[in-house]
Amino acid sequence: MTLYVLTPGPLSLVQDLGRHGHQHIGVSPGGPMDEHAFLWANRLLDNPLNAAQIEIAMGQFSCEFYADTTIALTGADMNARLNGKAVASWQSLRVRAGDQLSLPGARTGMRSYLAVKEGFKVTGVLNSCATVMRDGLGGFSRQGDKLMAQDRLQYKVTPPIPTRRVPEKFIPDYGQPLILSVIPGYQYELFAHAERERFFSSEFTVTPKIDRMGYRLSGAAIQCQTTSLISEGIALGAIQIPADGQPIILMRDRQTIGGYPKIGCVTARDLSKLAQCQPGTTVRFIEKDLYQAEAERMIEHHFFHGYVSKKYAEQRLSQAK
Repeated sequence: MTLYVLTPGPLSLVQDLGRHGHQHIGVSPGGPMDEHAFLWANRLLDNPLNAAQIEIAMGQFSCEFYADTTIALTGADMNARLNGKAVASWQSLRVRAGDQLSLPGARTGMRSYLAVKEGFKVTGVLNSCATVMRDGLGGFSRQGDKLMAQDRLQYKVTPPIPTRRVPEKFIPDYGQPLILSVIPGYQYELFAHAERERFFSSEFTVTPKIDRMGYRLSGAAIQCQTTSLISEGIALGAIQIPADGQPIILMRDRQTIGGYPKIGCVTARDLSKLAQCQPGTTVRFIEKDLYQAEAERMIEHHFFHGYVSKKYAEQRLSQAK
């Protein structure tokens, strides 16, 4: 059975957790810009964490379901409506054949995630269906295309499951000024002490020059003792400082190598918050200890992976009886 796209909006993409292990051949990983929202959508449905979803940027999206299933909506509040009636995000919803869902536009945040029970059935490329438009890989077409009107995404008909909602303490407030945790990076020592102080004490603004490759900020110019380096691999969240001193934070569809100095790397947890920032948002940075960041990442990993693994173990035991 299928989800039929009525209006795709400016940028709606099929995403899973990304195409990992291929950066050495120039392939960007892709994946959800807001990993936190993506993981919660799959958790609400007891899906495998890598189950494919639709990432909807800025709204103007609508679709029709051709068979019964349960869906989950997380991420930006886009004034979602099911058959014309308002529905809340960060919860699961039962839908029936013929139901229509619309997400007109974001009140706060930038991206919303639509998941179905057991995930959308999309053929992968290099072990992933993540859409990376600049690489021409993944997605519904397998060629990196965004969703278009009349596209049909396959999903499995499933029986009802209880309605679930994400606890309030796990739902981000996308309207707040943002503080990003930064792990000192490759060229941290190439920045003079005064420049590092300026970086961590200044306010920056998210500019309109943002996309899935990177977020450009404006604010106090940060100078490095060197302006170019031999190109090297680029980590998710790396903060490049080009010659004009204005930071660029590299996101999911980043280039795989680069030669600008990098003062540090934003933690994966905080990148999800950055991905929901609209132009004009105020951003500050705080320094984060590597081992503390690693510990927090492991806790988050066990929170999601442990829960889903337990659910699938219970299902298999039930099937074996």
